[in-house]
Amino acid sequence: MRKVIEVKHLYKLYRLGNEVVRALDGVDFTIYKGEFCAIVGTSGSGKSTLLNMLAGLERPTKGEVIISGQHIEKLNEEQLVTFRREHVGFIFQSFHLLGTMNALENIALPLSFRGVSKNVRMKKAEKLLKLVKLEKHGKHLPTQMSGGQQQRVGVARALVVEPDIIFADEPTGNLDSHTSEEVMQLMKQIVREQNMTLVMVTHDNHLAEYADRVFHIIDGKIVRIEDRRQKETEPAENLKHEEGREVIKS
Repeated sequence: MRKVIEVKHLYKLYRLGNEVVRALDGVDFTIYKGEFCAIVGTSGSGKSTLLNMLAGLERPTKGEVIISGQHIEKLNEEQLVTFRREHVGFIFQSFHLLGTMNALENIALPLSFRGVSKNVRMKKAEKLLKLVKLEKHGKHLPTQMSGGQQQRVGVARALVVEPDIIFADEPTGNLDSHTSEEVMQLMKQIVREQNMTLVMVTHDNHLAEYADRVFHIIDGKIVRIEDRRQKETEPAENLKHEEGREVIKS
């Protein structure tokens, strides 16, 4: 399996007065092509800081973040912007759709930043609108759609640039439980069909059950990695890398 994300000895320290807060405290893991991984933890556990590091939105105090073969901790701001535009899609909790644009235009928007012609942009957006089962809502503005429909548009917008990785930050945080389940089912289906790599941050253990692997984070440390494909849970310190895969030490 191809490695898409490698995190090595990752630390993020903040100074609060005379105290040093370890938001991330020596994090190591690898994520592979086509995996749906969830990072789960309570508020203040370090999960959002970790997602920001993976997306290049924050710089680590120490350690390496290698995505699609690039050391993103070494990139400058301009290089990071280009990197995100070419390799990463984002799904946000609060949708972040533009109110003056309809569903199709919102989906096509990231392609305009790449200089893609309007005709090509709209054809691609129509294809993705069909994928998220909203083909009848292409002309609808965000205010004319439900929260679940808006998040489906958000999923399609993340996919339109054909990213290596999609980062999802509490993607169902503003949805009711039934709609949350629908969006999670959709995301899982897309990961399978498109062979996407999806990394989701959530505080909800139930939503994390949709993922292939669950990284449990407490006080900036990954304390457990749960492989739901094998239905096994082992302490993180019993995991090591061997021949590109994580295996259990004997």
